[in-house]
Amino acid sequence: MTTTSPPLPAPAPRTTYGQVLAEPRFRLLFLTRTIGITADSLRITTFSALVYSGTGSALLSALAFGAGFLPQLLGSLLFGSLADRFPPRALIAGGYLLEGTAAALLALVRMPVAAGLAVVAVLALATPAFGGASARLVARWLSGDAYVLGRSLNSMASSGAQLFGLTLGGAAVAAVGPRAALAAGAVMHLLCAAAVRLRLPRLAAEPEAGGGGAMRTSLRGTGALLRHRPVRRLLFAQWLPTAFVTGAEGLIIAYAGSHGFPSGSYAVLMAALPVGMLLGDLLVGRRLRPATRERMVVPLIALMGLPLAGFAADPGRPLSAALLLLSGSGFAYGLGLQREFLAALPEQGQGQAFGLLGSGNMTFQGLGPAFFGTIGAFTGTGWAMALAGLGALLTATWILTWRRTDPGEPTHPTPEP
Repeated sequence: MTTTSPPLPAPAPRTTYGQVLAEPRFRLLFLTRTIGITADSLRITTFSALVYSGTGSALLSALAFGAGFLPQLLGSLLFGSLADRFPPRALIAGGYLLEGTAAALLALVRMPVAAGLAVVAVLALATPAFGGASARLVARWLSGDAYVLGRSLNSMASSGAQLFGLTLGGAAVAAVGPRAALAAGAVMHLLCAAAVRLRLPRLAAEPEAGGGGAMRTSLRGTGALLRHRPVRRLLFAQWLPTAFVTGAEGLIIAYAGSHGFPSGSYAVLMAALPVGMLLGDLLVGRRLRPATRERMVVPLIALMGLPLAGFAADPGRPLSAALLLLSGSGFAYGLGLQREFLAALPEQGQGQAFGLLGSGNMTFQGLGPAFFGTIGAFTGTGWAMALAGLGALLTATWILTWRRTDPGEPTHPTPEP
């Protein structure tokens, strides 16, 4: 006998971005997060430049650039439960304070490269707890379509702040040097910490569902989330397409060089993806109704992959930029999964779940370029980028086979006693 899965609750009426920003608590988190991401991008660029100027090593410079990404998944596994165990105001303000302190150390203390990398890696271990606490508050204060658009605003701000921070980093290094630029980023983080501490309401931590230390609770909570099939599916649905497209993005510079594009033209190609992301989020968030966004998940993921498949034909510079712009616009697929993901989470431990989502996303974005870069060494960059697009298309096909919780399966993960 064929059974059908119970449908999700009907989507809420469409909300506007203005209504979301009218919530003062979300507005504070949104503004401080935007400034914080700008400062993060500034730190990444300037620390990488500082390492390169001191060592002349491209490898060490690349390690300095990526040292803040890969450790985040380990941090989520070991410390993710802190997002729910500590009062969120203290945790978020403490996160900005720690980031500012790390940037100040890198700016003011002349330490060995290994020590600087260790500072960045330790900070990355703690990042999922801070990010999870902030995302938990957004889920508490915004509901229905307001929550989806709040996530959309955060995504657009993240893309814009990363672009601005990377650009600002290059200009600041040229104008005042890497150490002064790092000090400026430290000040930005400290201002965010002060704003959160003074303006965010004081809230209590979530009641604990069980005993044990932070590591044991974090591992137990992560295990419960990953064992629950709806949550696991939705996590990978948000991780995999991004990883494939980021894998292609990591080959843009090599593609431009191998095809003889004019010097510096890779910057236009690199900017095409985030610009597409901004446009896609804005159009899908403003123009489509909630139910339509959810139906567009699979087509938008296909839109991420199909343009990349065109790189197998070795397109020229203008067409390459257009293909990357189209691919970036498909990132708006995430808006159609936000309500479903939140509905699948347990009432307790949501901070850890959001931390796991963010840290896993960062980790997959770090693995994608390494994987497809290796393939590109054998197939050429164009074919490797096309294979990354094929990966996104296969993910879209996989997601098409499910979009509802299986019958008889509990809606939320069941915590272990």
